[in-house]
Amino acid sequence: MDSDIRNGEVSVPLPARMDAEVVFIGRLRTPWKDRADCPRQGRDDGPECKIEVDATWRAGLAGLEAYARLDVLYWMDRSRRDLVVQNPARDDRLIGTFALRSPVRPNPIALLNVALVRVEEDGLIIRGLDCLDGTPLLDIKPNRCEFSPKAVAKPIGEET
Repeated sequence: MDSDIRNGEVSVPLPARMDAEVVFIGRLRTPWKDRADCPRQGRDDGPECKIEVDATWRAGLAGLEAYARLDVLYWMDRSRRDLVVQNPARDDRLIGTFALRSPVRPNPIALLNVALVRVEEDGLIIRGLDCLDGTPLLDIKPNRCEFSPKAVAKPIGEET
C-alpha cells in the first residue's frame, strides 16, 4: 500500500482491533470494474445500476416504490483506510481526509442520494451510483428530505 501514497500524504497505523460489526445486505451492480473508470460522484443521468438485495432482506423493500429518491449506504471495500492527509488527484493541495469525499477513509462508508427507477423482486434499479461493481451494500433509506412517500403506501399484508 505504501506505493499508493502521493507526495505529502500522511498514513497512520490501523488499530489492531475493530469496534463494530456490520451486516452486508446485498451488492451494488454497476458497469465499473476499475476505480479509474468510476465517476467521481454519481449523476441522475448516469447508467441504470442495480441494488441486489440478499433474499433475507428483500421483504424490507416493500413500500420503497412510493419514493423518488433514496439514500444508499455502502462499504467501499477496496479502499485503503490509513490516510489522514491526502493529496487529491488533479489538485496540488494537501487536505485532511474528513474534508474530502474521497473513498480513502478510516471507515470507508459511502452515502449517496440516488434516483429510484423501479423496484424489482430481488432489488432496485437506480441511477446515480459511483462505485465499483460488487460493492457491499450496508443500508437503503428513503431520502431524508422526503419525510413522506409520494403516495401513502399500504402496510404490508393490508388488502386493497
